[in-house]
Amino acid sequence: MLLLPSLLLLLPFCSAVEVKRPRGVSLSNHHFYDESKPFTCLDGSATISFDQVNDDYCDCKDGSDEPGTAACPNGNFHCTNTGYKPLYIPSSRVNDGICDCCDGTDEYNSGIVCENTCKEKGRKERETLQQMAEVTREGFRLKKILIEDWKTAREEKQKKLTELQEGKKSLEDQVEMLRTAKEEAEKPEKEAKEQHRKLWEEQQAASKAQQEKELVASTFQELDDDMDGMVSVAELQTHPELDTDGDGALSEGEAQALLGGDSQTDANAFYDRVWAAIRDKYRSEVLPTDQPAPTTDLTEPKEEQPPPVPSPPLEEDEEEEEAEEEEEEEEEEEEPEAQGEQPKEALPPLVPSPPASPTEKDKMPPYDEQTQAFIDAAQEARNKFEEAQRSLKDMEESIRNLEQEISFDFGPNGEFAYLYSQCYELTTNEYIYRLCPFKLVSQKPKHGGSPTNLGTWGAWAGPDHDKFSAMKYEQGTGCWQGPNRSTTVRLLCGKETVVTSTTEPSRCEYLMELMTPAACPEPPPEPPTDGQHDEL
Repeated sequence: MLLLPSLLLLLPFCSAVEVKRPRGVSLSNHHFYDESKPFTCLDGSATISFDQVNDDYCDCKDGSDEPGTAACPNGNFHCTNTGYKPLYIPSSRVNDGICDCCDGTDEYNSGIVCENTCKEKGRKERETLQQMAEVTREGFRLKKILIEDWKTAREEKQKKLTELQEGKKSLEDQVEMLRTAKEEAEKPEKEAKEQHRKLWEEQQAASKAQQEKELVASTFQELDDDMDGMVSVAELQTHPELDTDGDGALSEGEAQALLGGDSQTDANAFYDRVWAAIRDKYRSEVLPTDQPAPTTDLTEPKEEQPPPVPSPPLEEDEEEEEAEEEEEEEEEEEEPEAQGEQPKEALPPLVPSPPASPTEKDKMPPYDEQTQAFIDAAQEARNKFEEAQRSLKDMEESIRNLEQEISFDFGPNGEFAYLYSQCYELTTNEYIYRLCPFKLVSQKPKHGGSPTNLGTWGAWAGPDHDKFSAMKYEQGTGCWQGPNRSTTVRLLCGKETVVTSTTEPSRCEYLMELMTPAACPEPPPEPPTDGQHDEL
């Protein structure tokens, strides 16, 4: 692109003076070939008579004495190519039957007639260069607009940043004030909720204690077969499930040990000393009723007392009673003194296993009106605090983003800033490539699939004299048994912003070209339209 201004200066034609020089010698070297003097080889290896120049014999080591013949293998023939670009070709191509120079001067003695195509080539080249010059001029015009836009935007962003920084202090104070108000509102809420829970737990504990007492009284009444207000060793032995040594029978000694060493116990001592040892093993002998009632009178007949807990269905119980009768008959025949020692395996446990889910009475009741008012007030304070806290976080995020954008290196004059919030795509036969300048490059299969990270923003990567001509994106998704993917983005001058190509020159290293007005150099002044030059 830097050659373009110089080339454009040579576009028009002007009159030229023909300088006499040997065939194949460029205008810039003609002063070395003075026919009035002996010729000295350009490398200084020898001096020869001028008539030995272009005599089809190589006298100089550098081949400079034969610029117009093919005598020297290392010689060079200069094509003047008036109207187009001058060209050097190897001397070996002179008179080889192929037209290498557009003016045909390399085939002066081969018998081949070469058409002079220099003017037509020059015309096409000039059109191409003019188009490129137009793109450069228009791109540079747009670039200046981009620069001005960034200046304006930067000032606005700086102003916005200042406002946010000033507002942040006020919002921080508000957050702290609302935090204090929240904490103050949560104190009575906490106390009221704790008081409510404590009262409920006390009620639950009292209810459970009462139920336990009723259960103990019911059990005592069941065991007190003779209803004398005392539970004896013999009465306790009627429940072999209370066995302590694992032999399936409750011996007299085991029963006495359960009674604390006594032969019998009253209701109070039964509750204090015996109940804890038998509670989890004891099985009730009484059928269930739908509405169990607490037992208060220990002297009432036990058959009139409803059992405190549920038992298995009636059919099963009838079968159990029949089995018990059969067992009792066998015991009377074999060992009458051991009545009551057979285990009653089918009897249900006195205390059923807890239900899978809590019942309504086990759930804490709704808060009273005053407690609910404390909760509502605390929740309102929390909502206000959380809303202010979110606003502060959003403001801090906006401040960080603005600081980053304002301080970012967008080129010498900020001409690349407009790319910061944009993304550009290029679709090929297989992939969709996506470039988000200053952020990342990705590749996604055209027909569906997850995108692959080809690199995140690294730095400007152009040469020292043109730093902003390339971008480097690094640390992308790792290749299989290879390095992490990376992408170099070359920036080319253009009137539009578009990704023009993507290649993979080497494994896991991608090359992308982005056309943008921001990459257009300042064009030189347009040359005058009159006059001509011999060469393009």
